[in-house]
Amino acid sequence: MSDRLHLTHLPSLTTERDGQDVIRGLTQQPKSLPSYYFYDAAGSRLFEQICELPEYYPTRTELGILETAAGAIAQLTGACELVELGSGSDRKIRLLLSAYAHVQPRLYYRPIDVSGSILKTSAMALLADYPQLSIHGLVGTYQVGLEHLPPPLAPRRLLCFLGSTIGNLSPRECQTLFQQIHRVLRDGDYFLLGVDLIKDTSILLPAYNDAQGVTAAFNRNILHHLNWRFQGNFQPEAFAHRAIYNPIAQQIEMYLDSQHTQTVTLAALDFQCTFAAAEPILTEISRKFDLVALKAALTAAGFRWINAFTDPQQWFALCLCQV
Repeated sequence: MSDRLHLTHLPSLTTERDGQDVIRGLTQQPKSLPSYYFYDAAGSRLFEQICELPEYYPTRTELGILETAAGAIAQLTGACELVELGSGSDRKIRLLLSAYAHVQPRLYYRPIDVSGSILKTSAMALLADYPQLSIHGLVGTYQVGLEHLPPPLAPRRLLCFLGSTIGNLSPRECQTLFQQIHRVLRDGDYFLLGVDLIKDTSILLPAYNDAQGVTAAFNRNILHHLNWRFQGNFQPEAFAHRAIYNPIAQQIEMYLDSQHTQTVTLAALDFQCTFAAAEPILTEISRKFDLVALKAALTAAGFRWINAFTDPQQWFALCLCQV
């Protein structure tokens, strides 16, 4: 099996991952933290729990779309090497691999993920179930991974960015990523993008304020991670989870609100900051998309829109486009 698995560790963005991004976020007003600090081992486990919550519709809705649309996507594109930004759980890519097994004799999968351990664990499970599969993983950030993509092992590529992770990016960051993806793909390659659509707040808000408090634990875990990584003394329970919908920006905003005046030190960064009572830290945004506006943004980045696959409630969409 090992001859079918190749992992390449890419150079890291040390200027962004050495804590300067934390200092920058905590010294601006309002304070903020980069959302990728959610994902230490505990954060990844908590997010997997969130995906199973009855209130959290995105994962099961996207899976439902893939169950019905994966075959059509494979038929539309023909034989492809599958590239995925952020492999994480392998449930979604399995549906695509099974569909592509009907249109090509060999399967090629190139996941890009910052966690080498998660990538290897997922890869070993996939290789056990797909004997015709070869995996060439890239361990690194999306941006670095995209710039280090080697030549494809199939006639074309299908680059997948699923889970509506694109919603964590600002409009400017989103457009920059679209342009980078367009630049590194070749003429005829495909881009499959999962997006959460605009919907009523009665559906949106419970998804980020679940009754069991799993999302609150996930949100506070970012402070546990900073404590471990930068020798900090955050008291996570001294911050309250809050998620709201911003109708102007059309996005969920997730905050940690300081419960009282407090001072926090990150010794490894030689950094200290003070929080006023009720002062928030913005930890994540999750933008919700309008398909007309999204189609315009992808077209502006140079893609040809092919189709949007949605669920019956029009809650989520998988958008297929081509260079």
